[in-house]
Amino acid sequence: MTVRLTDLPRCVLDTEYAVRGPIVARAQELERQGREIIYCNIGNPQALKQRPITYLRQVLALCECPELMDAGAAAAGFPADVLDAARAVIQGSRHGLGAYSESKGMRFVREAVAEFIAERDGIPADPEAIYLTDGASKGVQTALRLLISGPQDGVLIPIPQYPLYSASLTLLCAQQVGYYLDEDHGWMLSREKLEAALADARQRGVTVRAICVINPGNPTGAVLDADNIAMVIAFAREHGLSILADEVYQENIYRPGDRFVSFAKVMHARGEREVSLFSFHSCSKGFLGECGHRGGYLEVRNVPADVVAQITKLQSVSLCSNLPGQVVTYLMVRPPRPGSPSWARYQAEREGILGELRERARLLADGLNAVPGIRCNQVTGAMYAFPRISLPPGRSDFDYCLALLEQTGICVVPGSGFGQQPGTAHLRTTILPPTDKIRLVVERLAAFHRSYR
Repeated sequence: MTVRLTDLPRCVLDTEYAVRGPIVARAQELERQGREIIYCNIGNPQALKQRPITYLRQVLALCECPELMDAGAAAAGFPADVLDAARAVIQGSRHGLGAYSESKGMRFVREAVAEFIAERDGIPADPEAIYLTDGASKGVQTALRLLISGPQDGVLIPIPQYPLYSASLTLLCAQQVGYYLDEDHGWMLSREKLEAALADARQRGVTVRAICVINPGNPTGAVLDADNIAMVIAFAREHGLSILADEVYQENIYRPGDRFVSFAKVMHARGEREVSLFSFHSCSKGFLGECGHRGGYLEVRNVPADVVAQITKLQSVSLCSNLPGQVVTYLMVRPPRPGSPSWARYQAEREGILGELRERARLLADGLNAVPGIRCNQVTGAMYAFPRISLPPGRSDFDYCLALLEQTGICVVPGSGFGQQPGTAHLRTTILPPTDKIRLVVERLAAFHRSYR
């Protein structure tokens, strides 16, 4: 029998993912017709002309084709440390990148991730508490699958949020419990707003199991400090919640004086033993931008051994994450060391990418704030801006973004796809197009907004 739309479960029909929604479909249609489209809808750096890191691609090439690892590779300009790293990967993988690994991921990669966390935070990390995943998204979905046991279970998610969370909760037939970020104070978290969201959910009969925090923020571009993180941990402890810490943008810090602080570090400093933590990182963001390789990891803390065994079981259903993605994750946490042959080039490429992102973040926020009717917080982290826009009566942010696309070729996402305070309208744009294109985005958006109003 043919499957019909009416045969599908409601949770599938209700699932939405704004960053690849109908406006993006229309952009692709216009592009096929010959229109120039500037895609600002998704954090996909290499699709917007960011060049791959040379060291990473050289090592990966040798790992995929070990036959190249002879005098020919050296003659082709592959430095000695690239050859050493490729040999270490091939030896550690045992059977090459075409075979399955253990369900948690290759042991030597998990050991490297543990060393990375220990060096970053100055705290112990256990390779057995680390899972290599197909991007951070799969780690998030695993944690949610573990925590949700019924339709009245829910998770606190930030508003605005990244649609991965709303979509995943909808697919699980679970409850989204939104807590509003404070736009007037740099999109920080407020204990008062957390308590209000939790109380409202419980009044509706929802059992809140966890709180999700995205730091640096997507789509807000905000960077949380240690005090804000400590507040969330105290809130979670008081109410018996687990924490999902989405930390994939930890390299993307732009404002002088700001720095990334992990939830694991703050929990360790507070001696926290009761709150379960699920934290996520990815090679898709930062300065690598290796979205297509789908590499990342999930680290768990304060999770009992019998529960960890259930996570391993869930991972084993898919056998393992993809091996090239595991290798890219290894190279993310184990870059060239100072003084090695690849060090100078790696650092120059890294600083070049982050410096361009920093400049684009400034150009975008300053340019939008110069337009009457648009207000944009400074982009202090991540890869996005979430400016507030004033609209004519009867118009929605979807109408605005679709008209913007049709008239200017700029593809952004309506704020309603991420959630927003009632009575406000926003759009989300990336800062990823080349700098000349960012200037063009600001120029065209400003002219469009004046005419639209």
